[in-house]
Amino acid sequence: MLNSFFVDFRRLFPQGHQRLMLLCLVFITLLLLWPTSQRSTQSGMGVLPLLLSIGLQQAPEQLDQLPLNELVAWVDDKLRTEPIEDPFTKIYNIEAGDSLSRIFSRYNLGYQTVQQVMAADQSLLALDVLHPGNRLTLQLDEAGQLQSMELFIHAGKKVLYERVAADEFAYQEIIDEGVWRKNILAGEIFGSFYTSAQRVGLSDTDIYNINQLFKDRIDFSRDIQAGAQFQVLRSENFVEEQGTGQSRIEAIRILNRRQVLTAFMHDDGQYYDANGDSLERAFSRIPLQNNVRVSSHFNPRRLHPITKRVSPHNGTDFPLPIGTPIIAPADGVVTRIENHPFAGKYIEIQHFGGYKTRYLHLSRFNVQRGQRVTRGQRIALSGNTGRSTGPHLHYELHINNRPVNPMTAHIPLARPVPAESRAAFATRVKQLTAEMEQQSELAKQQSAKELVAAD
Repeated sequence: MLNSFFVDFRRLFPQGHQRLMLLCLVFITLLLLWPTSQRSTQSGMGVLPLLLSIGLQQAPEQLDQLPLNELVAWVDDKLRTEPIEDPFTKIYNIEAGDSLSRIFSRYNLGYQTVQQVMAADQSLLALDVLHPGNRLTLQLDEAGQLQSMELFIHAGKKVLYERVAADEFAYQEIIDEGVWRKNILAGEIFGSFYTSAQRVGLSDTDIYNINQLFKDRIDFSRDIQAGAQFQVLRSENFVEEQGTGQSRIEAIRILNRRQVLTAFMHDDGQYYDANGDSLERAFSRIPLQNNVRVSSHFNPRRLHPITKRVSPHNGTDFPLPIGTPIIAPADGVVTRIENHPFAGKYIEIQHFGGYKTRYLHLSRFNVQRGQRVTRGQRIALSGNTGRSTGPHLHYELHINNRPVNPMTAHIPLARPVPAESRAAFATRVKQLTAEMEQQSELAKQQSAKELVAAD
């Protein structure tokens, strides 16, 4: 009976809290079992059977003789090293090259179950590309059939897929916004900007984004002079002290001879120079050469016409003849080219500033993964692939990894900081500039100390 209780207990509490909750439960139970005056010496009160019942094996009989504090410390150590087994819970850490069908076959889950889960995932496409560091937690029933599955993406984002009918799953995103912590990285350029930026801790993504911001103003491979300084304020996302891997650049200053390049993120998510002029290149509202009617609008609360359950429609559908050219609405990099059983042939493009677009049910790709594209460039031809009711383009716009309505969303239009927020923007620029200058001076002093130590 206790074994059954602890199996249910594991299902109720998040994995990271289970050890603490079990330890508290054992502690409270021991307090109830032992009279206050006999806690250090009483034996034979059922402590050993209790510990064995919750799955802590090889408990020595003399545990009943231990003082309470030592006993709790022993239980804590065992809970760290001997997690309680739950035969209905399977945890799998994603490795390079893994696919959902391969993982499911490992647990004797048939291809029909794969199809059901992927059908639920069609509007999210979170399972189409699994990455090392992701984790799947599968909950099975007594017959070994999948009842739910949690995809751990990072500490701030999980997706739960639950069976809602014999042949259907539905998903729920579990988002924890966490907190953003800023850090200023400063250095001087010796050799290339790329290697100099890497040296102070900037990632490849950070460096690419900086290049994109200033690409119309400077050629980093040709115009940067040795000794030029750069200062970058980067914020990183944390949930309960655990990094999610998400980061954003909030301010940049590059001092190259007499040239000073600046970029500051405003409250609207767009970048402006220190004077408040936009650095963005405008988006097109739709990825087509001509305006066409919309056959199905963006609707995150859409009811499925048959099941009557909420089935999000995270994009906008345009009815198009097969072979209609699809164009990039803004500059970016192609991050996905896939052939999905429900989404069909699709492309994903990452644009600067947290913007991402997707194009589903295509008939032909005109770009490759990793390729840089420019606004107006032909990227594909429309089609009718995957699960589709007819030839059309399903187009999605995501801002900071959240789907939004591309027909109404606020998108970059290359305008200056709005008049009503110019004063606040100027104050922020002054404050961040002072902070970055201070960090740059500290970096110089540290570099000088290292040179002296090396001599």
